Amino acid sequence: MFSSIFSTAPPVDPAAPNFHSVSTRFSENELFGELEPKDTEWLCAGGFVTETQTFYVITEDGTSVMCQVIHSAVGVWYPTIQFTCKIANPRTGEKTWKSINVTNFVTPPSGYDKRSSKADEFSVLHKSNPGTDFPESYTIRANLGQDLQVSLELLRPASIPGYKVGKGPQGGYSYFGTDPEKADGYVIHRFWPRLQATGHLIRGGKADPVKGTGMFVHAIQGMRPNLVASAWNFAHFQSDQLGGVSAIQMDFTTLDTYGKRGAGSGGVVVSVGSLVIGDKLATVTTETKWPGEEATGSVISRATQLKRERDPETSYDKPTEILFEWKGTSLLPDAPGAVEGKILVDLGTNASPKGLIEKVDVLAEIPYVLKMAVNYVAGTKPYIYQWINPAKLTVSSPTAGSNVDVEGVLYNEATYIS
Repeated sequence: MFSSIFSTAPPVDPAAPNFHSVSTRFSENELFGELEPKDTEWLCAGGFVTETQTFYVITEDGTSVMCQVIHSAVGVWYPTIQFTCKIANPRTGEKTWKSINVTNFVTPPSGYDKRSSKADEFSVLHKSNPGTDFPESYTIRANLGQDLQVSLELLRPASIPGYKVGKGPQGGYSYFGTDPEKADGYVIHRFWPRLQATGHLIRGGKADPVKGTGMFVHAIQGMRPNLVASAWNFAHFQSDQLGGVSAIQMDFTTLDTYGKRGAGSGGVVVSVGSLVIGDKLATVTTETKWPGEEATGSVISRATQLKRERDPETSYDKPTEILFEWKGTSLLPDAPGAVEGKILVDLGTNASPKGLIEKVDVLAEIPYVLKMAVNYVAGTKPYIYQWINPAKLTVSSPTAGSNVDVEGVLYNEATYIS
């Protein structure tokens, strides 16, 4: 107590930057940081930390499958661990959604490292097979009740390394607070941008085979989730054309309290993403949009919500279209140059939605303890919009040519927190 009263530390300039974006910490030719084994190990930190491993699959018939493990630490409370699974077939309209609190969570399980975890209700086991066409894989087994069991194998091709933005132990991190070394909090995402998926889903005693492609992301929010961001966008596009294509993008918008000039300069948008073309990681992108400033870099990574309309059910102005854009430097040594991609997706209107899976009421889904600790502003009701639609990605690259249209499937989300 007395040390804080008589502290000799210099006062912090209220106009000093208190947000440090990952895109400003690495040069445009240093954006690809190949994942190391420890990057996707479970951190399981205390304090206020939300950590997730999420697997997204788009099957050959266009069905979306999502499996997620969530580790939520809330101060001194014992962490809550959830396993969630969502399956949506846009052609039939059939949806399955299951979220359970698990018991006896362990990482690492016996015989595995901390990239793996298990509980009474599930196991997510990482295996290494170096020197093969698929050097890494995850196997998911989950018994989520009598009405849903999951068995999936997810394999990363050797030609598509996992990545974070920037090399080294600090790669991928955006920091909140004036001093990144003593940050108030942080956000990080690590990706497998394309994987092969096989397995089956058992619903109501009926087994349905799963075959498709997808992605994996290990994400950590090292701060109360209501202080990290006011909004998020997420895009996940997969296609088997051109030998295998994916387009991934994740962005978040800071609250007004975190920005380049301290409190009141927030609303900063940070985006990370990638393009896979010909089953090779073609480029990694990241961009930061500072309020009131024009973009100056050559790398583009952005989601633009268009033609918004008020949704009376949620009171948010949600988009009827979103434009996703990517532009970066080729990562292929034998094919130097620029790599670009663009998707314009039509999401329909309130009266005639297109591909809307669900509007997720976040407060209805998160654990009670976390809900109480988060202390959302009175009247705030966070929602996640989830869509899946046929989509066209237009790419230009040294290997694909100029303005080549790629037909595939886009799963995307728009999250509103405040």
